[in-house]
Amino acid sequence: MLKNFCESILALIIGHLTVFKHAFKKRVTLEYPEVMPFLNEKFRGKHVFDVHKCKACGICQKVCPANAITLTKKGNAIEMYSIDYNKCIFCGNCCYYCGFKAITMSTEFELASVNKQSLKRTFIKSEENDE
Repeated sequence: MLKNFCESILALIIGHLTVFKHAFKKRVTLEYPEVMPFLNEKFRGKHVFDVHKCKACGICQKVCPANAITLTKKGNAIEMYSIDYNKCIFCGNCCYYCGFKAITMSTEFELASVNKQSLKRTFIKSEENDE
């Protein structure tokens, strides 16, 4: 009985020493959203699409493994570019293989939404924007 009591006290002391050892170390976690995280320049967030640079080649649609990109062409020009964030896996293939650098990825990562329709982003090239 005395042996069990001594083992319990020793385990309690070791547990407290472990807690105190970690209590004074630098914290790894951040208090998000009060403290925003530091993001690397290669971070892959929300897509930024430039309709004026796009030549409607369709490479981005072909290399997307999740089939999240939809293109509508009018002749050799882009009419509509759509990306569905419900499907997108943020692999960055669309940016990497775009020879015209029409697609880039921003550092915006807060994409959570209650409404699924708000996760589909569409860019339309209008005649007014062509000027």
